[in-house]
Amino acid sequence: MTASSTTGNRLKKSHKLSIAGVTAVAAAAVSFSLIPGNASAESKSKDVAASVSTAPVAWNIANGSGQAAAVHESLTKQNNIADRVAEIHAKQGSAATVKADAKDKTAAEKKADAKAKASAKAKKRAAEKAKANRSADRKPTYANNLNGWIKEALSIMKKEKIPGTYEGLHRNIIRESSGDPRAINNWDINAKNGVPSIGLLQVIKPTFDTYHVKGTPHSQYHPVANIVAAANYAADRYGSIDNVDSAY
Repeated sequence: MTASSTTGNRLKKSHKLSIAGVTAVAAAAVSFSLIPGNASAESKSKDVAASVSTAPVAWNIANGSGQAAAVHESLTKQNNIADRVAEIHAKQGSAATVKADAKDKTAAEKKADAKAKASAKAKKRAAEKAKANRSADRKPTYANNLNGWIKEALSIMKKEKIPGTYEGLHRNIIRESSGDPRAINNWDINAKNGVPSIGLLQVIKPTFDTYHVKGTPHSQYHPVANIVAAANYAADRYGSIDNVDSAY
């Protein structure tokens, strides 16, 4: 082998070593540029760079810095995307929480409304019951005798706007039946016609049926019903039971 060929081979090997050195430095530059604060690694990188030619190392560092910048930009973008995704998830979580809170609030409001309505109904029933009790307490009681029957009849007559006084009723009752609600006339013309006069004010059935006042028993023998029907008939025919002084 000639000297020139040997030299050529040696140069080729040297070039290969230089290229390998440049590649190693570039890799080291990229690695160490991504790990800030690693003084020991930076020192070793400088030592390695000093063992190779200056021009290839300068090119490699510049190239490595460009790669580091690209990696940094990529990581920054990824971080921004991650932050955005986290923000969206946070907003979705907040919206879901607000929706759940609103649902719970609506359910609570419905429950409170139902409770309020039930309470109002209970109060209304209690008020109606109290009113009924007061009405019952205020309702007068009457003695089961002539005095009581006349007074009860007068209260009904007042409500129905039928004229008459205690004196007018009492006077006619004594004359007609002597105050006996079971009194019956079996001898006059009405009796002969099959409709005898009955009761305190001796009322025949057709007259009683026509002038019967609603709310009272439908019986000629009932003292209060008999008085009210007779007074109603006398008011229609004579203006008032007070104007009657004989058979009517």
